[in-house]
Amino acid sequence: MNRSELMNRKQRIVIKVGSSTLTHPETGAMNLTKMERLVRILADIRNSGRDVVLVSSGAIAVGRKAMNITERPKEQDLKQACAAIGQSRLMMVYQRLFAEYNKITAQVLITKDTMIQDTMRRNARSTFMKLLEMGTIPVVNENDTVATDEIEFGDNDTLSAIVAALIHADLLIILSDQDGFFTADPRKDPDAKLVEEITFITDELEAMAGGAGSDVGTGGMAAKVSAARIANDAGADMVIANGNDMNNITRVLEGQNVGTLFRAHRNENFHLIDYLRKER
Repeated sequence: MNRSELMNRKQRIVIKVGSSTLTHPETGAMNLTKMERLVRILADIRNSGRDVVLVSSGAIAVGRKAMNITERPKEQDLKQACAAIGQSRLMMVYQRLFAEYNKITAQVLITKDTMIQDTMRRNARSTFMKLLEMGTIPVVNENDTVATDEIEFGDNDTLSAIVAALIHADLLIILSDQDGFFTADPRKDPDAKLVEEITFITDELEAMAGGAGSDVGTGGMAAKVSAARIANDAGADMVIANGNDMNNITRVLEGQNVGTLFRAHRNENFHLIDYLRKER
């Protein structure tokens, strides 16, 4: 099946956007132009009759900017304080922008404990299903104000894949600061080649993945490949595309050869709860 046919069938889509995509690199302030374009595109996806969930980083980055903290905080309590400050500010912007397109957002904050505990996981899924049924656009983030090393996902790439698995999404789009998955780090190797499609994630492929990303983000390409494995095993295709141009979301859904497509290969032995407990 070609990309156009594949994307035409997608009805439940999770889109992840990182801090480095949402903020100006020079100042760390919110990039309102990008956010407005993102919101307009998501609203139009919803208008087409498809479900859409946004997994959005940015709370810590927005909070630290508000408090004039120039570097990413390392202390747990400072990170959580910045998240508490930034989360409400970030959601206020999202709510105002989505309201311009007559869309209602719903904030969903999750920790790993939410997914590991059976009752909480079932409740989270039921809440997602009801929110989508009501026509809202859930905006998801890790609950950084209470998460500790023992109960945090660590990056929103992983969180977005887990959300996709939880709600049985059929497509996950991760917006990156790169055009997709390369054979090497394109910032360092001029001979690096973009891989347009990956049908199966091998150990060799994971070894090729890079490390940590930018100053405001935490997930590098390694985290994105790990997210692809979760999404693919759960039955969802995944695309890594460049978030510097929000129109790439539309191009992906039109079936254009944008970014890197990781083809789903549902693993009947994959169970989300088993994965989460193993990673704890």
